[in-house]
Amino acid sequence: MIDASPQQVFDVLADGWTYSDWVVGTVHVRDVDDSWPRVGSQLHHKAGPWPLSLHDSSTVLACEPPHKMVIKAGLWPAGEAIVVFTLEPVGADRTRVRIGEDFAAGPLRWLRNKLNDLVLHQRNKETLRRLADIATRQKADEAAES
Repeated sequence: MIDASPQQVFDVLADGWTYSDWVVGTVHVRDVDDSWPRVGSQLHHKAGPWPLSLHDSSTVLACEPPHKMVIKAGLWPAGEAIVVFTLEPVGADRTRVRIGEDFAAGPLRWLRNKLNDLVLHQRNKETLRRLADIATRQKADEAAES
């Protein structure tokens, strides 16, 4: 649960330059298409620790502001995942955010087991915590400007 409206949370998703601030494992955003987050647009990122960092991109597959975004996240040669963010309003100023993530291609697709699911779950919990921090900080900044 995030103490911000779906629009405030979606605004963070819609800012591709913040991706490395809240997506665990992404260490640097190299470029973001001007059309982000329209379907087909990409952000180009670097993931993993140096010197093993991988350069890849993520592509928007679906975008329904402020309720849903679907991204194909690349991390080749490990593979790619389809990530679904669903934002549901709860009351006037809270949002339930769900992340669904499934490996769609590459070796990670066949390495699915309970240990991997646990690691992915913990990673996504931390991702949501970071997303909440940014969304609520932006909410506070907007309130201070009013």
